[in-house]
Amino acid sequence: MGIGDDASPNIYMIVPGGGLSRDCSRWVACKPGFFLHVRVLSRLFRRLFINGLMALHRAGKLAFFGELTGLTDASAFATWLALFRKSEWVVYSKPPFGGPEAVLAYLSRYTHRIAISNSRLVSTDADTVAFRWKDYRIKRGDRMKVMRLDTHEFFRRFLIHVFPDGFHRIRHDGLLASATRKPNIAKIRTLLGSDVVAQEDTSTSDTIPLTLREPCPDCGGQMHIIETFRRGQVPRSRAPPMKQAA
Repeated sequence: MGIGDDASPNIYMIVPGGGLSRDCSRWVACKPGFFLHVRVLSRLFRRLFINGLMALHRAGKLAFFGELTGLTDASAFATWLALFRKSEWVVYSKPPFGGPEAVLAYLSRYTHRIAISNSRLVSTDADTVAFRWKDYRIKRGDRMKVMRLDTHEFFRRFLIHVFPDGFHRIRHDGLLASATRKPNIAKIRTLLGSDVVAQEDTSTSDTIPLTLREPCPDCGGQMHIIETFRRGQVPRSRAPPMKQAA
């Protein structure tokens, strides 16, 4: 999602196709071509959808017209929804066309990049911000268009992508939990007979950090190189927040 979309960020979850046994002696893979039971998935979606409708009704965000005006009453609306709780819902899921690699590449554009890059900005002033966006409804030709937003509206959409203090963009759980990540990955690779060699961790305390000869222009202290990247490459590290003066 980009600045041009007036919507909240989505939450994505990557689930491995298996797991370690209780004694960690073997890898238990899921059935070929099987991810989630369709009946479990349909009932979960049904519950979440109906609960969402109930929440919207309690918040007064649903409008009813004509013969449905009686559903404004909470008890009448609950009775009407009860019928849908008993019916089977149909859901459909399928593997991605480009395979799992395409899914990871798609998600990486959201987890390791900001909402909008500087190259997409066209012009800006005190009242308006203009930027380029891609219209996916156009199948052929130039799909890039220019959108102009009020400055306050632009920042409102931009701040949707900024996480509050204490929140993390990426969270790891289960096999990739921080406390047991390395031994779990090493164990899984051994059980699967993977030829992938884990990269050595170069962030140990014995590693001597590279420094710059020029001092910091702000405090005068020595500056350390935290990352080196090529032109056009997205940096993996982020600069720490600036300390506010007392």
